[in-house]
Amino acid sequence: MIRYFSNKFWIALIGGVLILSAIAALAPGRVPATYAQLYQDGVLIATFTLPDYDEPFFYEVINDAGTNLIQIERGRICIAEASCPDGLCVRQGWVSSGVTPIVCLPHGLVITLDNRANPDIDAIVG
Repeated sequence: MIRYFSNKFWIALIGGVLILSAIAALAPGRVPATYAQLYQDGVLIATFTLPDYDEPFFYEVINDAGTNLIQIERGRICIAEASCPDGLCVRQGWVSSGVTPIVCLPHGLVITLDNRANPDIDAIVG
């Protein structure tokens, strides 16, 4: 004979999973990035050391498709203005960790964040 679990069991199980998910989401596991790399159509065009900027700094990227105005402040970066039709890159807002890159598909612009000066190098062996 098969015994089914009671409703209390399922409520406790789902509640436990939700609590663990909330703890994992709120836990400080994201390390602030040190470097921002700007790629235009897959080519690295600029690298910025994010902690170096005490005052807001603006960098303009112009290509045939349009213009992006990138704003850098201490430890974070965003696209402040863009001439793309959808503006999703502007609405993404500030980014300070390497979890999610900033992408402007219409202009072929990608901003990645990392803690290494050259993310193509995994390690240096002496």
